[in-house]
Amino acid sequence: TAKLKAENVKLLVLDVDGVLTDGRIYYGNNDEELKSFSIKDGLGIKMLQRAGIDVAIITGRQSAIVTRRAAELGITDIIQGREDKRIALLELCDRCKIDLENCAYMGDDLPDLSAITSAGLGLTVADASKPVLEAADWHSQGCGGNGAVREASEFILDAQGLLDSAVAQYR
Repeated sequence: TAKLKAENVKLLVLDVDGVLTDGRIYYGNNDEELKSFSIKDGLGIKMLQRAGIDVAIITGRQSAIVTRRAAELGITDIIQGREDKRIALLELCDRCKIDLENCAYMGDDLPDLSAITSAGLGLTVADASKPVLEAADWHSQGCGGNGAVREASEFILDAQGLLDSAVAQYR
């Protein structure tokens, strides 16, 4: 089951558009690109990191905004501009010396499908494409960009018996 798979997660890898964001890209009049990120997702990522679970990003697009958000969250492993996310995931696991079975991947659309099915735990968002929803081990109740990563973070922490202590530090 998904909970059993989550017990072994040492690395959570996230797609950006449609997972950390709602999948929309806004363009301004001065050629600026804008994306919206959830603060709740950011806290979920920080909770994982404090519990000793690493977080990384693999995204098909190249964006300075993603670089900035990753830096704010202390995410140092970031791969941008990669269409074959499975190969990128394999490279990342090799570089981090983590087996695929100890890796969770969260994506939302067809380019994420091979990474979701290759990772030890495949995660997705409520508004993912149908083939991704069918292939994933677990999906959030919320849509991408609206706390779905926070849900995934809490799911992993709970499966590892770490959620209560992660929450306790805020009491």
